[in-house]
Amino acid sequence: MIFHIATEQQWADTKGQGEYRHKSLETEGFIHCSSRDQLIKTANRYFIDFNSILILHIDEEKLTSRLIHESSTGGELFPHIYGSINLDAISKIVKEYRNKDGLYYLTNTL
Repeated sequence: MIFHIATEQQWADTKGQGEYRHKSLETEGFIHCSSRDQLIKTANRYFIDFNSILILHIDEEKLTSRLIHESSTGGELFPHIYGSINLDAISKIVKEYRNKDGLYYLTNTL
């Protein structure tokens, strides 16, 4: 299982298209994802300005686009999806909220 973090607006913009496409697919050529161990750090680094986020649970076995684990800044391997995410690969979507201290703990997801 890999995970993609989206805002509600990002999800709403693409869910009627039969697949999920993030703007990073156009700008960087892939959709950023995280492993379970990377998820909290990613949420708190890149989504701290949002009061809530959606966590897309992606079944790697059902994914039709190419998935590559690539090194990022610092050398950590992150899953990148080179193409859109077919909706049947998304096994669950969980809404998470920032805690009173302003951080995500992802208690509903992990």
